[in-house]
Amino acid sequence: MIYTVTFNPAIDYIIKTDKNTVGNVLRTSEEAITVGGKGINVSIVLKRLGIENTALGFVAGFSGNEIERLLNAEGVKTDFIHLEDGYSRINVKIKGETETEINAKGPNIPPHYLDMLSDKLEKLQDGDCLVLAGSVPKGISSDIYCKIMEQLSHKDLKIVLDAEGDLLVKALKYKPFLIKPNNHELGAIFSKELESTDEIAKYAAILQKDGAQNVLVSMGAKGALLATDDGEFIHLPTPKGVLKNSTGAGDSSVAGFLSGYLKGGDYEDALLTAVCSGSATAFSKSLATAEEISKLIKSMKETKPTHI
Repeated sequence: MIYTVTFNPAIDYIIKTDKNTVGNVLRTSEEAITVGGKGINVSIVLKRLGIENTALGFVAGFSGNEIERLLNAEGVKTDFIHLEDGYSRINVKIKGETETEINAKGPNIPPHYLDMLSDKLEKLQDGDCLVLAGSVPKGISSDIYCKIMEQLSHKDLKIVLDAEGDLLVKALKYKPFLIKPNNHELGAIFSKELESTDEIAKYAAILQKDGAQNVLVSMGAKGALLATDDGEFIHLPTPKGVLKNSTGAGDSSVAGFLSGYLKGGDYEDALLTAVCSGSATAFSKSLATAEEISKLIKSMKETKPTHI
């Protein structure tokens, strides 16, 4: 079974306006409500690809109940911890002449609720996969992922870590199965701007020396590079399409990688499904469907990956 953990899930209220001028009354031309959070996005795309999984994390209030309802409507199993106080985030994304995002802080998570999550994670079985994705709310220490991985180190789990900065770097010593920085996040770790695949391969290899087993680096329009645990560096370009939405593309890549890998254990297939899943979301208005992903995979069948 695959489990995802999202500490600070959200409802995203997306509105489109003809103008986006501060201080004026704005009229919407389009509105949409979606459920958000990196781990949650992974759960949704996995389910759309036919991979059963369970979403873990924390929800609160009426918005937390709606997050749970929306996920259940997608067929995603949930086992959230319900906080007594506060409410889950409602983020506002305003799309017009310019784009503005207002991201809420989310509820406080008292220590005894973290203990409840720890108890749930202790029930994972050997062979399970755990996805730890995204930032954590204020009040939660930046070594929380380290604590989770240390707690579970006696189990034979595949842990996927999709986080930035210290949340990622501090956890490398626990040898995560997969990490997925983009090229900008990878560069930020080393205070460098990374553009070429050779540069990206060089610094991905350093993260492997620090403990990561596999490193998937998304590169936007340039595709993605995968540094595998058997010493290979594989690059695959992005399929053709028109960028409509970057939100959730990286999370879709994680879901695609897991789907491709778990179906056959082949890294080239995993990379292909990762690139096409991320691209399908980028070419859509929301998270990609299985049909959209499959269409891109078929279009890439003649594209051979490059081994660096």
